[in-house]
Amino acid sequence: MDRVYVEDLGSHVGSEVRIRGWVYHLRSSGKIKFAVVRDGTGLVQCVVTEGDSPPAFEAFDRLTQETSCTLSGVVREDKRAPGGYEILTRTIEVIQSPVSYPISPKEHGVGFLMENRHLWLRSSKQAAIMRIRAEVERACRDFLDGRGFVEVDAPILTPSASEETSTLFELDYFGSRAYLSQSGQLYNEAACMALGRVYCCGPTFRAEKSKTRRHLTEFWMLEPEIAFGNLETVFDLSEGMITAAVERVLERRAHELETLERDTSGLEKVSAPFEKITYREAIRILKDKGFEIEFGDDLGGDEETALSLAFEGPVFIHRYPADAKAFYMQPDPDDESLVMCTDLLAPEGVGEIIGGSERIFDRALLERRIEKYGLPKEAFQWYLDLRTYGSVPHAGFGLGIERTVGWICGVRHVRECIAFPRMIYRVYP
Repeated sequence: MDRVYVEDLGSHVGSEVRIRGWVYHLRSSGKIKFAVVRDGTGLVQCVVTEGDSPPAFEAFDRLTQETSCTLSGVVREDKRAPGGYEILTRTIEVIQSPVSYPISPKEHGVGFLMENRHLWLRSSKQAAIMRIRAEVERACRDFLDGRGFVEVDAPILTPSASEETSTLFELDYFGSRAYLSQSGQLYNEAACMALGRVYCCGPTFRAEKSKTRRHLTEFWMLEPEIAFGNLETVFDLSEGMITAAVERVLERRAHELETLERDTSGLEKVSAPFEKITYREAIRILKDKGFEIEFGDDLGGDEETALSLAFEGPVFIHRYPADAKAFYMQPDPDDESLVMCTDLLAPEGVGEIIGGSERIFDRALLERRIEKYGLPKEAFQWYLDLRTYGSVPHAGFGLGIERTVGWICGVRHVRECIAFPRMIYRVYP
């Protein structure tokens, strides 16, 4: 008989099947024993009775938490069982039986769980987060692919910075200096001049010594870039993509959201258009809330939290002071002290999940900004070339995958939103 996955048991009711997986939970009630088994697609309760199958009943006693095994039996529907089905077990074949699995149902500290992240991933809630993450990435890709975007992979090793030079991971590259990428944006700008609408999705690195719930030293971004795009393009595309991702998760990952005990009422209200306020308006709101902040200050985590709690849904903050933002952002034609940029704050105190802008497309202006920021002009020669050979207005943004997943899942810390998080105090496992 062929192997069947737990998620497909509904189409095999009344038939004998074979499943392969790991023991998730065990309990015994006299002459009836129960093993909840997971196979990566779901959980199923396997019932073993002494009268129906003495060998399986005997083999049950060799099972421990996370024993890998093969089981066979007849599928029957049972609404009380995990997943709504159970297997009347005929045979149990033990593949490997752990002596003492370190993660038990009791409460464990975060430090212990992160040290054992390779095992913690097996828990139902952590697995649910990973499935939702995959759904978010797939929904975003589908959204962009459906609008004519081309995925172009950006390099991870770069000769220059795209953001703060103080947060670069530097390494020796055959005797030359290179860095781990902070963003695929600059290369996306080159690609969009060839292909019109592009995006990349990959790891990015920031050597920030931040111990906040929002920060990782290695995180993933999905970054679209659009030739002839502007700030309105960024608004529209961001709204559409976020709405599509939330709708997809609500539709396809309801079981995982239930596993996480996520209140989905707020997610169900997410729809375009999102609220939009200027940076100046954001400063006024923060002052009214008692924050000691002045025009020109960048918004930190506490400020973003307060602002996101002031709105029911996602909110754009746009037109920040130029001195608070990156060198490549296009000045506001109505006030050159501001730049045509935006951050999208997710609600419920989550904060920024998207940052985007119009890009400077005039070579002379970009050269002045590179000089002002003290960046090495020779490393950006190729980037300046884009403003020499057929330059056009263009715009784009970056979506932080972990922060977006954390918001949708209702998970407070981004360390749970990637399989193996990298933080300033952790690079193991």
